[in-house]
Parts: sequence; C-alpha cells; structure tokens
Amino acid sequence: MTTTETRTDPHLSPLIVLQADRLVALSLATCRRHGFALEYDAGALIPADSSPGPILGLTNLARAIAQEDPDDWPQFVDTHFIELLRRLDEGAPDPPNDPARELIQRLVPRSALPPNWIDDRPDVLPGLLSVPATLHDTTVTMYLDPTDLGLTWSAAEALGLANLRRRTDHLELLEEDGVQLARLTGDCFTASRALVLDTVLHETLNLSELPPAVLAAVPSRDLLLLHVVQDLSVLPALGLLLHLTDRAHSQAPGPLSPDIHLVTFTPAGHPTWHPATTTTSPTTLALSPQLTTLISSLPPEVRNEVE
Repeated sequence: MTTTETRTDPHLSPLIVLQADRLVALSLATCRRHGFALEYDAGALIPADSSPGPILGLTNLARAIAQEDPDDWPQFVDTHFIELLRRLDEGAPDPPNDPARELIQRLVPRSALPPNWIDDRPDVLPGLLSVPATLHDTTVTMYLDPTDLGLTWSAAEALGLANLRRRTDHLELLEEDGVQLARLTGDCFTASRALVLDTVLHETLNLSELPPAVLAAVPSRDLLLLHVVQDLSVLPALGLLLHLTDRAHSQAPGPLSPDIHLVTFTPAGHPTWHPATTTTSPTTLALSPQLTTLISSLPPEVRNEVE
C-alpha cells in the first residue's frame, strides 16, 4: 500500500514526499544563510510575507538530486544555491552584441512562461514554443520580445535556427532485439535540434537522403530520441521510445514533452509533425491515424519479411 509519505510528490517528482520534504528543508536553510527569507509553495521557493525577493523553482533540482547519494544532498543543495544566487547577484546578462552569431533557437514548454507574454505565439509542437535565446557559460537567456534586439520575431527566429544548425550532437546508437534508436545528447540545446531535423538526419545520422518518416521524441532539454522508419520494426521501436521517453520526461531536469511524434517530409524536405499515438482511454494508447496509414503503405515484401 502506498502511504502519504511514500507516494511521489505532486510537485517534485521523482522524489517521494519524505524526500521532497527534506529537499525543501535543505533549500530553505541554505537560502536563509544567504539572507533570503523564503517559503515553499507548490514546487518553488517564494518570498515570505509578500516581501521582495527571488522566486526559485525546485523542479529541476529535485530531478538532479534524485540521482545523488542521500548523504551528499546537503552539499549538493548548498552548491546549487550558491551558484544560483551568485548569478542573481550578477543580474541578467547583457543583450547579445551580435545577434546574428549568438541567438540560438530553443524549445520551451508553454507552461514554463507567463501566459500574457506568449499569448500570440503558436506552438511548434503540442505545448512547446520555439524561442530565441543566448547561452553564456551555463546561463540561458530567452528573448520573448526580440524587438528589444531591434529584430522582428521572424528575423530573430531565422538567426536562431541558422545557429542551431551549426551546433553538434553526441550520438549513441541503441539496439534492442534488432530495433535501432538514435540517442542524441550534448547540452541544453540538444532537444531543440528537433527544430532542424533535416540537418540532424544528414549531419549526425549521416543519411544521404531524407527517409519517408522518423519517430522523434524530445522528453527533456538535453535529449533527442530518433528512429528512422524503414519497415515494421517501427512498432517495437515505438514501444521502446515510449519507455525511454516516459522515464526521461519524469526524471530528467528540463522536461519538455512526454509524446512520441511521427515526422514526415515533403518532396522539398520540409518536415510535418504528427502524433504517433492517440489516447483511447486514460490508460490506453493506440496508433495514431497517421502512423497507421504509414504502416499500411510499407511495401508488401518488407511487411512480409518482418512478419
């Protein structure tokens, strides 16, 4: 039986409630030592009694500390907040001197941004926005109003995508029961490379031509999972992707999307993103109509070989 203390905390997964309570206590104590009177509220530390002060989210810290030895938690929390508060003292980084060289397009969950700042921005994937950003050391700064840089949104996005194409990935090929997946990692812009998927397929996976379709997942900001669709191995590949994506989305810092996507390409090479699955009940997934249609279009000899 799952008790209140042993169930997963609703705001600080994958920690259980007792672990989350300890993380909150350590975090509040560290902030107090550095002169900030904060209190805990639904996954974040906020100023106590509505006094001025920072709002510090604990979601990513919870995901990171879950991988650490419990004996190391005090030092881990202390180091995290010392670095975070140092960056707050330094203030926001200066705007880029050369946006054409420094802007990088980034996938960001809509839920992570103030609604009134992004009401006019469409999702590029369900629940995800494409936002121009810069990276200085380990600090990412997003520009939700590129007019501050003297740019229109479309101009800033074009620069960000061009620079995103110039980045590189670390590729690991995973194989299980004859099913092959590509696991791309590297940094906090790796998942955003899904925005330039054609470049990833050509330059990272070394494909000379775009495939008919790809299964893709962006569970967290530093992870991109891909399966090039060739035959009915797409079905076990989908199962493996669902497992890996669920684990990364629930545990890794910087969660993005729990969904698996089916990406097809126009003759000109432009990608179209579709859902790979559809929900038929709260606990049941089925193949999406787009994936079902794709599977039925596979050459008969390929289907027969797999069957």
